[in-house]
Amino acid sequence: MNTELRPFSLPLTDPLDTARGAIERREGLLLRVEAGDGAVGVGEAGPLPGWTEHYDECESVLADAVDAVDRGADPADLLADLDATPAARHALDLALADLESSREGVPLYRYLGAGGAVESVPVNATVGDAPRAETVAEAERAAGEGFGTLKLKVGARPLSADVERVEAVSDALPDVELRADANGAWEYQQAQQFLDAAGDRLAYVEQPLPATDLAGLAALSGPVALDETLTAVDFDDALDADPDAVVLKPMALGGPRRAVEFARRARKEDVAPVVTTTIDGAVARTAAVHVAAAVPSVPACGLATAAMLAEDFAPDIAPVADGRAVVPQGAGNGTADTWGYHD
Repeated sequence: MNTELRPFSLPLTDPLDTARGAIERREGLLLRVEAGDGAVGVGEAGPLPGWTEHYDECESVLADAVDAVDRGADPADLLADLDATPAARHALDLALADLESSREGVPLYRYLGAGGAVESVPVNATVGDAPRAETVAEAERAAGEGFGTLKLKVGARPLSADVERVEAVSDALPDVELRADANGAWEYQQAQQFLDAAGDRLAYVEQPLPATDLAGLAALSGPVALDETLTAVDFDDALDADPDAVVLKPMALGGPRRAVEFARRARKEDVAPVVTTTIDGAVARTAAVHVAAAVPSVPACGLATAAMLAEDFAPDIAPVADGRAVVPQGAGNGTADTWGYHD
């Protein structure tokens, strides 16, 4: 089996503010795996500190994996060694799933377990933190573009201001499903106050408390989704906090097959699985669409992130229109030609 590793650096349209500072580029690695029968798979590692390992560790781990495969190791046997580096694991898991589904002549989402053809999946738009009038205007623009589900960023402003923003959008767009995302900004009392004041306007509040505060999350009264928690604790422990939804990021969880596995486990506990990207390039972003398509009756997912990149290494074959992402129907992930575009 032949392997090849290539770095990439994709500029963002606007800097992404994080707890570790602003991010202006998404830097990562593409992994190409070719079997002896000519079947090819391409994976993507987009490390994002706070969610995954750092770039240097990701690059080192993937380089070691490539060397091992070149010495005759079975790539599938290496996955267990990459659990501590989810972005690197994602690249290898996706490359192998892409190769195997291409070899079988089925779209990746069918290989991941979908029972029938899925042409598109619903996606949400994200409305950033802004004053009330600007928030409403941005929400109305998104609704006008066909998005039936909106996620509002909260937690950076006084609690009363965030409640007013939610109420204003809800009043302006009564037929649109609203979610809020606090990114772990609140303490228990603040989170409960927000849920008491605005919870009836929202499908759920995403990560209202810090990631590891499982007792606090379980004690909250109101609809709650877990996001950062899923990379900080064991998945079963996260489910024990009794969330209404889990936000599954394949890059942060270690690959598309693990994300689908977690989605199925969540559904068994009557927890809604919502698939999102980590502002990925075309390969990983398309794979996330396939993951969503493999989840029956998937809720609106956070897959409308292509516009956050000023440049990409391949055309977008899973574009978003009218609030839905197109699911590619060709064999595999549909991004094997990325290598040619990358040149």
